Amino acid sequence: MKRYVPCIIFFLFVIPHVIFAQKGERSLSLKYGATRLEKRQDPSMKQFRANRLGAFIHWGLYAIPGGEWNGKVYHGAAEWLKSWAKVPSEEWMKLMEKWNPVKFDAVEWARMMKQMGVKYVKITTKHHEGFCLWPSAYTRNTVAHTPYKKDLLGDMVKAFNEEGIDVHFYFSVMDWSHPDWRYDIKTKEDSVAFSRFLIFTDNQLKELAKNYPTVKDFWFDGTWDNSIKRNAWWTAHVEAMLKELLPGVTVNSRLRSDEYGKRHFDSNGNLMGDYESGYERRLPDPVKDLQVTKWDWEACMTIPENQWGYHKDWSLSYVKTPVEVLDRIVHAVSMGGNMVVNFGPQANGNFRQEEKVLAMTIGNWMKKYGECIYGCDYAGWDKQDWGYYTRKGQEVYMVVFNKPYSKRLIVKSPNATQVVGAVLLSGERLEVVETAKNEYNVSMPDREPEEPFVIKLRIKEATGVTEKYRDAFI
Repeated sequence: MKRYVPCIIFFLFVIPHVIFAQKGERSLSLKYGATRLEKRQDPSMKQFRANRLGAFIHWGLYAIPGGEWNGKVYHGAAEWLKSWAKVPSEEWMKLMEKWNPVKFDAVEWARMMKQMGVKYVKITTKHHEGFCLWPSAYTRNTVAHTPYKKDLLGDMVKAFNEEGIDVHFYFSVMDWSHPDWRYDIKTKEDSVAFSRFLIFTDNQLKELAKNYPTVKDFWFDGTWDNSIKRNAWWTAHVEAMLKELLPGVTVNSRLRSDEYGKRHFDSNGNLMGDYESGYERRLPDPVKDLQVTKWDWEACMTIPENQWGYHKDWSLSYVKTPVEVLDRIVHAVSMGGNMVVNFGPQANGNFRQEEKVLAMTIGNWMKKYGECIYGCDYAGWDKQDWGYYTRKGQEVYMVVFNKPYSKRLIVKSPNATQVVGAVLLSGERLEVVETAKNEYNVSMPDREPEEPFVIKLRIKEATGVTEKYRDAFI
């Protein structure tokens, strides 16, 4: 009789587990998994969602060599130069002796971002190299021990906040310069050292939260190694700690790991953190990746294809035009996400001319058309070749990037929705012709714009309206 016991246990425990998994229900009891199964709807998260457009600032010691070490130019991302060139930490940190950004002006930076139309800025407080833009009490590798000495992060927080721009903190958990950092935990000595490292990191995060209490978000990076995945408890602890210190603060999914080593999404497929942050230099696939009604997400993009920090030679990779950057911003919003555009300031504290031109171009467009970005979301309408839809309440926007030779913009509305009018944001009325069931042609403006432009549709529910189109019998 005992030989049947394993079979009974299998049917009692394994089969129900499989059935629950197939139904999409929680199949594992997780101690360090997702803390919620739906979007946050508190005022802080709603503001994060409504902002839609942000900027990233990657700035650190890596801006000094700008992708070049000992006469060799490295094509990889400049902020990884220490790794590409295999520079010892002691040698790398000597760059602190040259850190003196005499052209840095936090007020000018804030004005540039304000003119661009961004609603928040993510600042690299500390990247993988371990150099801190604030005078941390827990390491010598800070701006306080450079010729510049002053608190760069504090100046930026103050200037951005005065312009009405929210500040988010990028923070790399991985720290190449710290002796207790480990990529994996293989020995008792590794475990002891990494425990010290986690205490050090806790202290730095508490320091940031207490010294700069207006910060709205923590965007974590450098959390993909086994050392972090083996310490899932710590990732859950950090999220809870920051939210206790700063009520309303948001935390990205990249921080988190569950006890099975799953990142971003736990072993039950539920998002950890407040928004998904796995999209670098790409947008999510609307079929494979995205569930627009289930969680918030944010993408970030570079201007040169492969550079975040300052690199001397942008010709090594493709450089996006302002219209291409704008296309990605609108595309993200049309799928219910945020977009963050990256800037890599020079070591002297100035932005390169190409970045200034891009910021001004995007800003000029946002002044005219930002209504289709801020506070907007996924519209749920079938995408057409001319561009993208965004929606805010009952306002549906057509953002036109590709002008048709037919001079007619095809619109296919959802069932029970009629298009009853169309206007440019300037107020000019456009002709709307119904061509079939839930299909319309919207005319192009008399004077075609030389830039992507926006049409606002007037819609109404079609309930009670006599149906004049009959589906064919098949």
